[in-house]
Amino acid sequence: MPKLAVTFEPGPRGRAELPKHLPAGTEIVFLPDLDPPGRATALSSATVILARDTGKELSAEEAALTGNARLIQFMTAGIDYIPLSQLPAHVPIASNGGAYAGAMAEHALALTLAAAKRLLVEHDALARGVFNQFVRNRSLAGKVCGILGFGGIGVATARLMRAIGMRVHAINRRGATEEAVDWIGGQDDLPALLRESDVLIVSAPLTRKTQGMIGAGELAAMKPDAILVNLARGELIDEAALFAHLQANPGFFACLDAWWVEPVRHGTFRVDHPFLSLPNVVGSPHNSASVPGNVEAALRHALANIARVLAGEAPRNLAGAEERML
Repeated sequence: MPKLAVTFEPGPRGRAELPKHLPAGTEIVFLPDLDPPGRATALSSATVILARDTGKELSAEEAALTGNARLIQFMTAGIDYIPLSQLPAHVPIASNGGAYAGAMAEHALALTLAAAKRLLVEHDALARGVFNQFVRNRSLAGKVCGILGFGGIGVATARLMRAIGMRVHAINRRGATEEAVDWIGGQDDLPALLRESDVLIVSAPLTRKTQGMIGAGELAAMKPDAILVNLARGELIDEAALFAHLQANPGFFACLDAWWVEPVRHGTFRVDHPFLSLPNVVGSPHNSASVPGNVEAALRHALANIARVLAGEAPRNLAGAEERML
C-alpha cells in the first residue's frame, strides 16, 4: 500500500481533498498529528512526501529519514529558498511549477499594460491637476514579448500576450517547445532575446546559473523604452544595475512583483535602492498568485504529480542539479 506523508497542516478542506486525487488505498498520514516516533516512522516508510518547506517542517534528523521516498513534492513553484541539501541526494524533488501560472500570467499582463499605458504616471499627474491628454502611451500589438523562462508561467503569459497581438520570443533550457512561438532559443541566446524584446517577462527559476544573469551589460543591450516584468526572483537581476538603468533611461520601465529581500524567504521586506520613488517603476508585493482558490488549485496540481508517481509514471517539474545546489 503506498503511503503519502504530509509535512504540514493542510486544513479541513485540504484533508478532504487529498483522497480524491490519489489512487484508492493510498495511506495518508499528517505529520502534525504524530509524536516524534510516529513522525520518524511515517517519514522513513513514506512512498511520497508532500511538503511546503522542509526546512521549517522537518528537523535535519527527520529530513535524513526521507531516503526511501520515490518523490518529495513541494507545494511551491519556487523552491530556491528551501534547504534542499538537507534531503537525501538520490531522492527526486519536484517543485509545483505551473500551479499558479494562470493567475501570474494575468498579473504579468496587468503590469505590462500599466507600464505601456502609463497608468500610474498619469494617475499621479491627474492627482496634481495635470491633464496629459496628448502625451502618448504605447500600443503593444505587433511588438515582441520576450519570455525568459518558458515553463508553465511563461507559456500561460505567452498565450495572453499573443491574444493582444504581440509576437512571442522565448528562452528555455531545451531551446525547443511545442507551444506556438515566433522564436525559441536556449540559455546562450539571451543576448538575442534582450535585443529584440519590447517587453521582457522574467519567469525563470533561481539557480546558481541564473543568479545575477541580468546586469548592467544586459540592461544596456535592451531597447531604451523596453518594459521589464519580473515575476520570478529579484536575485536574477542586479539590483544596483537596474536602479541605475532606470534613472538613466526614463523611458525604460521595470514592473517588479519579485524583490530581492522578501518576507516569505527572508523574514522581512527591504530594498537597497528607492525603486518606488521612480516614476518608471510599477511594483506589487509578490502577490501575482494570490487569488481566490489558489491554495486548493496548487494542492490539486501537486497531487496530480504525486498520482503520476504512484501510477509508475515519471514525475514532472523535477529539480535539477542547479536548483539543488543553492
